[in-house]
Amino acid sequence: MRTGMMWLNTDNTVSLDNKIIQAVDYYKKKYGRQPDLCLVHPSLLDKDHPLEITGVTVRPYRPVLPGHLWIGVEDKP
Repeated sequence: MRTGMMWLNTDNTVSLDNKIIQAVDYYKKKYGRQPDLCLVHPSLLDKDHPLEITGVTVRPYRPVLPGHLWIGVEDKP
């Protein structure tokens, strides 16, 4: 993913799943398409379990700061 939408949610009372669902809903309203990839700081994920939420693959990516989500459409070769 070269471009995407950066989403910040620092509310610790909201789960990561719900943060991603909120970001996906906003992305769909703003850009008119379904995102399929969300990059998050590795500290937010359990390393042993890949995560998929509402059709969006969630992957760790160290450059993304904690509390941020980088969401968009994965580049296909």
